[in-house]
Amino acid sequence: MDTMRERFTASVSRLLDADPRLAVVLAEISADGFREAARRHPDRVINVGIREQLLVGAGAGLALTGMRPVMHTFASFLVERPFEQVKLDFGHQGVGGVLVSAGGSYDWPAGGFTHMAPGDVALLDTLDGWTVHVPGHADEAETLLRQAAAGHDKVYVRLSLQANAAPRPVTGPGFLTVREGRDGVVVAVGPMLDNVLAAVEGLDVTVLYATTVRPFDGAALRAAADRASLPGGASDVVLVEPYLAGTSSAAAGDALSDRPHRVLGLGTARRELRRYGTMDEHLTAHGLDPHSLRARIADFLTRLTRTSGAETGTGPGSGSGTNAGAGAGTEAGVPTGARSGAGAGGTRTEAAAAG
Repeated sequence: MDTMRERFTASVSRLLDADPRLAVVLAEISADGFREAARRHPDRVINVGIREQLLVGAGAGLALTGMRPVMHTFASFLVERPFEQVKLDFGHQGVGGVLVSAGGSYDWPAGGFTHMAPGDVALLDTLDGWTVHVPGHADEAETLLRQAAAGHDKVYVRLSLQANAAPRPVTGPGFLTVREGRDGVVVAVGPMLDNVLAAVEGLDVTVLYATTVRPFDGAALRAAADRASLPGGASDVVLVEPYLAGTSSAAAGDALSDRPHRVLGLGTARRELRRYGTMDEHLTAHGLDPHSLRARIADFLTRLTRTSGAETGTGPGSGSGTNAGAGAGTEAGVPTGARSGAGAGGTRTEAAAAG
């Protein structure tokens, strides 16, 4: 099976042949994959060298002329390093383009922390109007890339070496219901789906699959929560994201703001892992392997009595709160933080509906 990045270079190379509006801007990364396309379209495949701010600025300049720029490099060099250019050259100037990253949160651990970007989606969340796609398979990546290339808006496509064994249908930006249950809702983002399905085997939970996380499909989450609501209408939701834990917790909370709810955000922890190891070792260290996910999800769903809808005394009409009860300790063998109940890449929030 080809990787998402390999599918990206192949599919966008074909799109360059079909769409004269399309242009690709590179910063050395994946230049070999576009070598033939560059020969056919030397004016529309531009390699600026290791100059990531110029990568984004040149793409925005192309957009100002009516072109549809596709800019590509590792996530840390595409979102973090040139963030000012992303904010101003695209956002402030009001033009669209497609950012396509590789490397994910820790795809290449040997590259060190400079090549890791667990905070990329959270950083883009500070800007207005970005669509964010997180495919879990190369087939899904191709569909989302084609949609992005044909549009006019601002799009971020987050590619990764992590992938699910089989693709799921991508019929629109909404969440896909993979299975239904009564004891809670688990949202699996992109390449986390296979691990989530393995983790919740035997648990009576709904699993939603997200390949587009911005805009966040609050309507689908609400509908799933309605079907899996606890006594008193309370909702338990677990978010499993391949980047910074809790990135979508606020969006989930907004979707459920009119009811008592708890949200557990699982993902990459803030703590830097300095023994870089392998991608799978990072996955386990952040508590995102099936065994760790099973323990964390099951513990969250069973920790409370099923009628309280709260852990720190919140109830209907009592406002909202954040549980910091986990404190500092260990979870899945990884030291945890004391921030908002953060564990091995996890945050936990609770809220009650306004009375």
